[in-house]
Amino acid sequence: MDYAALAQAMLQAIPAEISGKTAASKDGAGSLVLVATPIGHRGDITLRALVTLAQADLILCEDTRQSGALLRAYGIATPLLSYNEHNAAAREGEILDRAQRGACIALVSDAGTPVISDPGWRLVSACRAANIVVTACPGPVAQVTGLVVSGLPPQPYLFAGFLPARAAARRQELAPWAALPATLVFYEAPSRLAASLADMLTVCGDRPAAVARELTKLHEECRVGNLSVLAAHYAVTPPK
Repeated sequence: MDYAALAQAMLQAIPAEISGKTAASKDGAGSLVLVATPIGHRGDITLRALVTLAQADLILCEDTRQSGALLRAYGIATPLLSYNEHNAAAREGEILDRAQRGACIALVSDAGTPVISDPGWRLVSACRAANIVVTACPGPVAQVTGLVVSGLPPQPYLFAGFLPARAAARRQELAPWAALPATLVFYEAPSRLAASLADMLTVCGDRPAAVARELTKLHEECRVGNLSVLAAHYAVTPPK
C-alpha cells in the first residue's frame, strides 16, 4: 500500500479543528507532544499523530533510521533529532531551550507510546518544571495490546517493564509480586525468554500465562498456557 499517498490525501481531507498546529499552546509558546507510533503495522498510526508529526518543528526519536523510515512511508519531512538513553542528559538543555523559544517538539519511541520504556519521562518532568506545555497523541502500546489478546484477567494488572538480565536479580525482583492478585506484564528479549519463564515458574508457581510476540505483524503469535508449559516450549523452541 502507498501509505505516503494515502496519508497526504487524509491530511488534506481532515477537519479544520484537527489540522491546526496541534502541538502549539494557546499563548504561542512551544510545547512537547508525546506521539504514539505503530508497534508493527504501519496502518495503526492515527490521523492526529500524522498531523502532529507533519506540523511539528522537530521530532525527537530513539533511532533516526527507524523513525526516518516511518516518516518516509507517510511522506513527512519534519527534521529528526536522536534522543535516547545514551544522549538524553546532553540533549535536554537544547530541547528545553528550543521549546521555550516557541518550537513545537514531538517525541516518539521506536514503536508504540513514548515514555513507557525509554528516557522520555525525564524530558516530560523537565518540561513541566520549566512550565512548558506537555500533551499527548495517544495510540498503540505493546503492553496493552498483548494483555487484551491474551485472555488473562485485565483488571487489575501490573506492568513491570524489563526484568534484570541475570537470574539471581530477576528472581529477587519477581519475589514481591508472586502473591500479588493481578496479571503481571513484562517485556523480554527473545534470547532471555526461556530463562525468564523458568524463573517465573520457580518464583510465582505454575500460574496461567501468555507470551505475545510480533503483535500486529504478519507472524503475530500469542501462546497461552501455564508457566510450566510455556517454559518447556520455549526452552526447546526459542523465538526469533
